[in-house]
Amino acid sequence: MSTSPTHQTFYADAVLFDMDGTLTDSISAVEAAWGKVARDIGQDPTHVIAATHGKRAVDNLAMFKPTIKAHEMESAVTDFEETILYFADAYNKHGPGSRRNSRTNTPLDTPELTPAHSAPASRASSIVAAQTRRPSFASRLFRMLSMSAVPEDGPAVRIADNDVFIDESIVEEGEADDVPLQSGDDKLERHQFEAWQIEAQSIDRSVQILPGVKRLMNSIPAGRYAVATSGAKTYAHGCMTRVGITPPAVTITADDKRLKAGKPAPDPFLLAAECLGYSASNCVVFEDSPSGIRAGVASGALVIAVCTSHERSKIENCGAHFIVENMDYVTCEVEDDKLKFMIRLKKK
Repeated sequence: MSTSPTHQTFYADAVLFDMDGTLTDSISAVEAAWGKVARDIGQDPTHVIAATHGKRAVDNLAMFKPTIKAHEMESAVTDFEETILYFADAYNKHGPGSRRNSRTNTPLDTPELTPAHSAPASRASSIVAAQTRRPSFASRLFRMLSMSAVPEDGPAVRIADNDVFIDESIVEEGEADDVPLQSGDDKLERHQFEAWQIEAQSIDRSVQILPGVKRLMNSIPAGRYAVATSGAKTYAHGCMTRVGITPPAVTITADDKRLKAGKPAPDPFLLAAECLGYSASNCVVFEDSPSGIRAGVASGALVIAVCTSHERSKIENCGAHFIVENMDYVTCEVEDDKLKFMIRLKKK
């Protein structure tokens, strides 16, 4: 390792990237999904969101929803991660964002799955099941939301105290009678599925690629980098493909059966390095969360922390070897079959 007043340089064999908060920014959708879980179980969303960051959905669901049986957990994780992707897509598919590109009716879709992963045909997700139970009301409701008749100065549908209020002026003639006017538990039960999806459409929570990511990834040869994420395959592949990142051949996700534990245990990074054919101690880990940084340090890798999801003060005592604002501060080139990294130091 060499250093200068403005840069530090070191060499490595390979790179192990975390995904969410490091390569992609889907924090708004993730927090919304955990907020929904918190409301479903009657807990404070702030507490649940803080407790779940950087950890596997399976571990978080086991903690906050202990009633989920072991044989149900895989489906529960997939359903949860589909919820994240729905939050990420809803604004542009069904909400105000969809009207920027098209004024045609937009059907109600379940969150898109990448070709690399699809739910078993024998299992209908909770979203699909809910659609099946209430197809007529749901399809009309979301058609109305995607039409230009929705006022520009405010939503046609608003939510208060877990209830849904529909602006009758946008209901087509003859349809008003089809929407039962109920009250109490019956109405709440009828609308709880539609309510969270309507809320999802109100805010743009789309997945974004973080600064410097594409340039840095393009500078690393294929086979010399991997992704090790706390997300399962549905979510991980969904996030990366949405921002134009091709998931590398070695992508270790939380549902990988070879993993004994998730972050902050080092297992995901150790497995990723092994699959690449290198020792983790000769790799560089990029991370953003305290649990991920600790996992990288425990693996023996050199850890570069990015301040893309946490303030520097929240991660500076987690053991990272370097802390940068984002990947714009890091460059990589191949030199004598080694990866040469240069970190631009922040001026004090």
